[in-house]
Amino acid sequence: MGGEEEDQQSPLLTSSSQPDETEEPFKRTGTLWTSIAYIITGVIGAGVLSLAWSVAQLGWIAGPLLMIAFAGITIVSTNLLCDCYRYPDPECGPARNRSFMKAVKFFLGEKSHKVCGVIVQESLCGTAIAYVITSASSIKAIQRSNCYHKEGHQAACEYGDTFYMLLFGLVQIVVSQIPDFHNMEWLSVVAALMSFTYSFIGFSLGVAKVIENGKIMGSITGVPASSLANKLWLVFQALGDIAFAYPYSIIVLEIQDTLKSPPPENKTMKRASMVAIFVTTFFYLCCGCFGYAAFGNDTPGNLLTGFGFYEPYWLIDFANACIVLHLVGGYQIFSQPIFAFAEGWFAKKFPNSGFVNNFYTFKLPLLPGFQLNLLRLCFRTAYVILTTGIAMLFPYFNSVLGLLGALNFWPLTIYFPVEMYFVQKKIGAWTRKWIVLRTFSFVCFLVTVVGFIGSLEGLISAKLS
Repeated sequence: MGGEEEDQQSPLLTSSSQPDETEEPFKRTGTLWTSIAYIITGVIGAGVLSLAWSVAQLGWIAGPLLMIAFAGITIVSTNLLCDCYRYPDPECGPARNRSFMKAVKFFLGEKSHKVCGVIVQESLCGTAIAYVITSASSIKAIQRSNCYHKEGHQAACEYGDTFYMLLFGLVQIVVSQIPDFHNMEWLSVVAALMSFTYSFIGFSLGVAKVIENGKIMGSITGVPASSLANKLWLVFQALGDIAFAYPYSIIVLEIQDTLKSPPPENKTMKRASMVAIFVTTFFYLCCGCFGYAAFGNDTPGNLLTGFGFYEPYWLIDFANACIVLHLVGGYQIFSQPIFAFAEGWFAKKFPNSGFVNNFYTFKLPLLPGFQLNLLRLCFRTAYVILTTGIAMLFPYFNSVLGLLGALNFWPLTIYFPVEMYFVQKKIGAWTRKWIVLRTFSFVCFLVTVVGFIGSLEGLISAKLS
């Protein structure tokens, strides 16, 4: 694709093997602060709620250290990826790689592009599924919180997940009609504020519980298990949960493509990543460590829906409402690349189809005009139905998060960014930087293997129980 055809498309819809030229069909207006909002929306999500449980499995030394280590890994991989946006010069080169998959195709070739495409779509879809599960848990927690307040903490306040997943899905069918990233700044800002809010509430409730207990719970080795094998499964699953909580490599270039320049986009994006990961890690450590300090061996899998906290019930309700609002935006952050890829493929395959390419304007009273495309309406609705249906089949919070985090951590966060960086910077084999990055990649590969094994075992056990 190129030239005249490309100018008619959104930047996220192109799939050429060549980076895009400087002539643009739209104006980039993103700043350091909007990119920070996008990152925080994408990073602080379902993962933060499982971190107290992860620290409980790992113990007081390994838990916090691994969260810091994953933060460092994320910053390194993101910085490598930021330089792959422009080619040949990452600061002022004339060509752009506007998505993760476009960059992989350009730097590593068609074969890597196909493999990456499968992993990327699975990762994005999996994250959307996890968000459906989490949102339903939070809506259910609001009902349970009110029930416990009225009936007492020993009451049988049990509610199903299915209705709430369907409700979240209906909302997403509507929100999914937002065209692309360039129209989502307001949603990302709201979602980022919500993530700060519920993370702070989780942290504050943990501190209050520690003060109420009069001591710090937990141990250096974490929660005991019936056997060494069971302990290893739990530790491996905790690694997967932490891996899910941090990386956002598959949306880095999409976010970077919203930035105006000067200054060079890679410099702005690196600063945004540093700030966002620093803020995120602070909240992660606060929620994870104070959650474990509050509950010790009884730390729930989801800090705000596991009901270690009962009162004040209205604050629990508010925190869970913030989670749901955040996940509405988070779902879109991780789904928009899928929408763009699929719709771009259809546009290229059927250039003369009215169903694919025609837009119809609708005007409602007191609201601005809205452009509706039939392909967008049908495909995005079907996608939301698919993710909601899978979430209803596997509503196991910790196991699903751990499995997704482990499965996607090494290939998307480490392997492809490192390999593209080698090509971009023309780094020769067996040079010092080559050896360091290869070692870094291998260590992260081992993390993915053990995390996947532990999370898969947990998912199978949960399904059979």
